[in-house]
Amino acid sequence: MTAELVRGQNHPLSGTRLEIRVSAGHPVVAGATLGDAEGRVPGADGVAHPAAPRLPGVEVSRQAAAEHRLAFDLEAVSEAVHRVSIVLALPSGVGGPVRFGALAAPFVAVTDLDGTEIASYTITDLEAETAVVAVELYRRQGAWKVRAVGQGYAGGLASMLADHGIPQAAELAASIDEAVAQGMARAVAPPPARLATGEGAGRGSAPAADVRGSAADGRSVPDAAADATSPDGLDPTVSLPAQGAGGADEAPGRQPGGASGPISYQHPGRRTSTPPEPAPAAPSAEPDRAGAPVAGDATGWTMNERLYNQVWGMFEDLARAAAAYRSAVDFAESRLEQELDRVLSDPSTRVGPAADAARAQARARHGELMDQARAVLDRDLTQLAAEAEVVEHALPPAYARWDSPVWQGYQVPLERPMALRLGDLHLPERKDLRIPMLVRLPLERGLWIDSGRSSGGVDAALVDSAELRRLAVDCAVAQAVRLLAVHPVGDYTVHVIDPAGSAGTALAPLLEYGALKEQPAAGAQGVSEVLARLTRRVDLVQMAVRSGAVDALPPDVDTAEQLLLVNDFPHGFDDRAVTQLRYLADEGPAVGVHLVMIADRDDARAYGPVLDPLWRSLLRVTPVPDDHLADPWVGHAWTYEPSMAPAGSDVVRQVLWQVGQARRAYGI
Repeated sequence: MTAELVRGQNHPLSGTRLEIRVSAGHPVVAGATLGDAEGRVPGADGVAHPAAPRLPGVEVSRQAAAEHRLAFDLEAVSEAVHRVSIVLALPSGVGGPVRFGALAAPFVAVTDLDGTEIASYTITDLEAETAVVAVELYRRQGAWKVRAVGQGYAGGLASMLADHGIPQAAELAASIDEAVAQGMARAVAPPPARLATGEGAGRGSAPAADVRGSAADGRSVPDAAADATSPDGLDPTVSLPAQGAGGADEAPGRQPGGASGPISYQHPGRRTSTPPEPAPAAPSAEPDRAGAPVAGDATGWTMNERLYNQVWGMFEDLARAAAAYRSAVDFAESRLEQELDRVLSDPSTRVGPAADAARAQARARHGELMDQARAVLDRDLTQLAAEAEVVEHALPPAYARWDSPVWQGYQVPLERPMALRLGDLHLPERKDLRIPMLVRLPLERGLWIDSGRSSGGVDAALVDSAELRRLAVDCAVAQAVRLLAVHPVGDYTVHVIDPAGSAGTALAPLLEYGALKEQPAAGAQGVSEVLARLTRRVDLVQMAVRSGAVDALPPDVDTAEQLLLVNDFPHGFDDRAVTQLRYLADEGPAVGVHLVMIADRDDARAYGPVLDPLWRSLLRVTPVPDDHLADPWVGHAWTYEPSMAPAGSDVVRQVLWQVGQARRAYGI
């Protein structure tokens, strides 16, 4: 069954030799870029286009055409290539439409060598764009997938190539336009109108292979037309020739050796009679399966960097899978509503056996679409769950849960990690699939741990106010302990402001094991002293950095990273203290002063809008699971769950004991 993709959705590829067929209804330029894991293309030699149509494992058309058949052998591409992007562009300076919005939506189909469709994508919502990245083929855990992209560029080829990181993108785009202009006389004419049959009637962007008019040699009409009209028609039954082999530089359908005379576009290896039906697979044959997930299967110089990139790759895959599923559900609901409205719109057919049958048929189609969407989602989520299980057990302490065995062998590190785990993220489609929420270090934003009920979350509603405040303090202490534990000895200093002393029980382990140099600041005077000291440090370090005189800092200035933990804000804060706190939140992260606040937004409303910039500058997390993290890219509301030690576990105290022992050994 063909997978009809929507923008952002991906689908596994069963093989590495395939074709990508493009139908645009008007001549367009088709090409491919070969990029690294980030999609960056090193140079012009990483682009297959009409002026240079062949790269190892890739062959594209030499001219603009309304129909394209691009051939790929993914085993033959370089190991450095992780993304193969298929790009379309309108010919420049040759007349015709000047934007994709004036054309029918381009249709792209990924097929096996025998023409069987694997996945298809109709590129909709294009307006002023003149170039578009249609789909991309990318590596994932040793296997290849196809993803529907649909990213358009109003600036045309030059803008798109520059976005891929190609130097001198404008010159390359100009050379492509020149090659296309010279070959426009040989451009493939628009195909004849498709036959409208069944449900496909009127779709306007059905794949060409769906029209099975017979040619004289038993092939489909589009296949025969490609041979008759395109010098670059490729045979889906012939694999790409290997680079460097004899005749490798001769395109299919051309005379070998560059001999003069009429050119025959009939490939010598193409069948000239109807091929026999393929034999059915043996009942015991098992389908191809992607390789087992591997921890660290991502780009990066170190294992920790690869794990970080893999975690956020899993986050993106989960976001796309859920977005595709929700889009499919919306489409199924909309289609059902339209079909039912159509039945009810005519009074003469509103009742009776025919109307009942039409309604039943509409609901059956709705159920089929829903089942198909859920099956695709379950497949993707099962694969992600398997990967998450493998990755979780390989994470270092900075990325790991508190119940991970890695903490049992914890040792004070010698260098700072690149990221820190704040908690877990999940979506309602599968709540047991948790993706670690990692933030880069040093922290660019402070944390606001919400101790109130302003979010309206279900879990917060089941806990009374006093318990929420206690959980918020425990969450802040757990984050402070993790920050201390993942930094080298002496590289992190913690300060605590607790005006009313309400967090004494939770803060006791920090004092007991020497993680705090001094008692938590209490009362208005204590608040003022700590804020004045940290404000002075920010001012001095800023001046030293700007003047290039870091060595001239006074000896009493602590050059280690500073973490200020504030409990029960705004109690004990006057106007001057609030101003200093806002200054630390804005200017502190750049010079190593970071803020963690435990506060209830409702308690601070007496200050009016003066605190709004402070709240906006902090990253809000909650002590209980809550779906407050908005994802504007796909419109998801992610549920955040804090990273806390299991009930009854002493892992936090054990880690603090080791941190304290190391600090005492260094005389800190």
